[in-house]
Amino acid sequence: MKNRPTFKILSLAVILGIAFAFMAHGHKHDHDDTDHTHHGHHHGDAHHHASATTTSETGSPIEKARLVTGQGDFIFSWDEGLTAAFPEEAREFEPGMHGGFNEDPETGIVYTGIPGYGLCAISPDLKEWTKIGQDERLKDNIHGIVFFVHKGKKHLAVAQEGKRVLVLNLDGTIVSDILKPRGVEFDFVPANDFFSDKGSNFGVTDVTYLDGVIYAAHGYSKGDFILTIEEVDGSWTWGKLAWGGKGKAPGQFQTAHGIYAHEGHLYVANRAAGQVVKFRKDGAYLETFDNIPEGSLVCNVSYKSKHFFFNALRAVGDQKSAPIYAHTGDELVSTIVPGDLGIPVLTNIHHVWPHFVDEGGESQLYLLVHGWNKGKFAVLKLED
Repeated sequence: MKNRPTFKILSLAVILGIAFAFMAHGHKHDHDDTDHTHHGHHHGDAHHHASATTTSETGSPIEKARLVTGQGDFIFSWDEGLTAAFPEEAREFEPGMHGGFNEDPETGIVYTGIPGYGLCAISPDLKEWTKIGQDERLKDNIHGIVFFVHKGKKHLAVAQEGKRVLVLNLDGTIVSDILKPRGVEFDFVPANDFFSDKGSNFGVTDVTYLDGVIYAAHGYSKGDFILTIEEVDGSWTWGKLAWGGKGKAPGQFQTAHGIYAHEGHLYVANRAAGQVVKFRKDGAYLETFDNIPEGSLVCNVSYKSKHFFFNALRAVGDQKSAPIYAHTGDELVSTIVPGDLGIPVLTNIHHVWPHFVDEGGESQLYLLVHGWNKGKFAVLKLED
């Protein structure tokens, strides 16, 4: 009986000790998370966020961490199965991938190009790839691509840097082959002066379509412009409208790398400036997105699920790969770093495309990724 108070005190001390150790362990993880976020670039990556069950040799379940990246409503994992759907006969050309994606919103078919292999259609479920067309020009690098409907007929346009812009039917037959301007086409003197110079190049990087007009970004050049292409009697040729030029003033560019049409406006990825810039369709400057991390070489722009998605070309700071951003147009809501997912080869990114797949009556969001510099195709899946 005399030992009871001592026993109670010891028991209480043990309980308090365990509780203190548990609380200290929790605070350590809170500090680690805070520290990790601090070292990120505006939005740190939430990796090892989820887990998957595997089985040991004895048959007992083992909890294995599943790598994820991103924050808030946009946390993604690597879908290895859909990534592996890349066509086997195109594997040897994959390291040269240097293009983009676009989509038919009616069918859900996604279009892209593989240099040396050709133009491809990816099925709406992302499981099958089909090569389109026989023209040898389609084996040249498709640096940018757009699907569009013009006068009730579906088309594709592709930007082939250094060579041409092609307008195609969906079966791959070429409607028009638009070559370098001669310097007399535009109602914009700087563009005409540039192209009339014998030393000028044709650095077209991307295309989009809005209200009957194809807009082409000409960013791989000292003549850093947005140009237009219009249809006359079934043939496409250079239009009168052009704007931009190399510089830092609003409406000028430091590598107009990507261009994207959305809700009646144009969005240009101004790569070296790390900007997404919004324009009216007549070329009037409207605004520049805020809250893009400094040092982001923004390559391309796309939109889905009430958010813009765009990527930097290479890692920012100590990131393991180039980041992908989910952005409302006003603020950055998630930084997705594929390098945190253990995807082999993928470090630099040229283009990202958001795509919904119907899975059992529900829409599942995926991100299609075009790597660059050693090339890599990858598919990321939005976590539940």
